[in-house]
Amino acid sequence: MKAKEIADLTTPEVKEKIEIELENFNKLRLNHAVASLENPVQLRLKRKIIARLYTELGKRNRAEVSK
Repeated sequence: MKAKEIADLTTPEVKEKIEIELENFNKLRLNHAVASLENPVQLRLKRKIIARLYTELGKRNRAEVSK
């Protein structure tokens, strides 16, 4: 998910997407601990997506507070 796609989402959608991505990341991490993933780069990509979502959410919160 690119930053542009995230910027187009509404704030509730961003929060929902964070929950979904965190859940998926935790499942991947557990699977990786039990048995090696076919593509371990998936973990890194999920972390980056989650970071982008949190960054967008923080930017929106700062903009709301400054109003």
